[in-house]
Amino acid sequence: MTRTIQQINERIRSGSAVVLTAEEVIDAVKQDGIKTAFKKVDVVTTGTFSPMCSSGAFFNIRQSKEKMKIGGGFATLNHVPAYAGLAAADIYLGATALPDGDPRNGNGRPGKFRYGGAHVIEALVAGRKVTLRAGGYGTDCYPRRERVQEIGLEDTNDAFLFNPRNGYQNYNVAVNPSDKPIYTYMGKLKPKLGNANYCSAGQLSPLFKDPYYRTIGIGTRVFLGGALGYVAWSGTQHNAAVPRRKNGAPVRPAGTLALVGDLKQMDPRWLRAVSFAGYGVTLSLALGVPIPILDEEMLRFAAVTDEEIVAPVVDYSRFYPTGEGEPVLGEVSYAELKSGRIRLKGKTVPTGSFSSYAKAREVARHVKALIESKAFLLTEAQAPLPGARGEQEVRS
Repeated sequence: MTRTIQQINERIRSGSAVVLTAEEVIDAVKQDGIKTAFKKVDVVTTGTFSPMCSSGAFFNIRQSKEKMKIGGGFATLNHVPAYAGLAAADIYLGATALPDGDPRNGNGRPGKFRYGGAHVIEALVAGRKVTLRAGGYGTDCYPRRERVQEIGLEDTNDAFLFNPRNGYQNYNVAVNPSDKPIYTYMGKLKPKLGNANYCSAGQLSPLFKDPYYRTIGIGTRVFLGGALGYVAWSGTQHNAAVPRRKNGAPVRPAGTLALVGDLKQMDPRWLRAVSFAGYGVTLSLALGVPIPILDEEMLRFAAVTDEEIVAPVVDYSRFYPTGEGEPVLGEVSYAELKSGRIRLKGKTVPTGSFSSYAKAREVARHVKALIESKAFLLTEAQAPLPGARGEQEVRS
């Protein structure tokens, strides 16, 4: 027995679709078994709320009466540089962009980047104004050479997130066996295996629930930062050809998604700037993807648990910054990570997550509510992600 996305959408429209979160479906399968649960469940909703450095926003800024060609010139928003090598009024602001002169180290101590592109994006989404400073070389059709103006999203023709890499399908657990603390995008890593940091919602995370990208592809509708968005492409660093367990879960970082969504519809509840001491600024972002349960195999994937998913433990003192290769020290389950401690090299190591499981749960519940209220219909992927046909190596 199988069902189609069109059939599921008809059930959503009629109000008869059964929607469970990725946590709820685990209990349903444990209670009823795959065959019985499949007859009941139409959609499983997923969620994650994590720092996603490879994020940013395009802005098309409304022109004044005397027009100006920003393209080829420069632009800053609250002193944070934006990329201006586009058309006359288009700029791109990266979430990790930093203003010139932001202290990187003071008195030999790791500096904290207090403000960057993510903060500008969050401010605009929250309805606040930011200062645009721009300069151009002047042309006959765009004679103005300088512009300083307080702008909000209402002063743009278009504003949308376009994120080259979000929603990583699994990720490293970062540790530091060296004798000195190190400061990374995975936070401060204490010396001598003093802590282990990870960044995934595990059993709630979208790509763990569709490990072979059977339903998630180019054109898939998602919940992004409080608005409806879409998968635009496979994300940068997408690598489906990694070892996997029999449940499809990769044991190394694997698939990623390039995402797009309307910034004007987003909500600061689901989009927050983050600053890491000694590293920089990033954007924590809500991502939710509904998984249509087309057959029993999809339900089996959607019901995978934290006990069944493992992540690699990586020595960041060697891998960063020396680039000697990726020294994997072992594998641990997400259940172990979420317990607050793991065993590594005969030592009990405390764990910490940069992905908020509580917010991920909120995202999954919110997407469920949107579907149940008929405000969110599922889409057919228009093209598959690389690796969607199951060429990956499978291991026990």
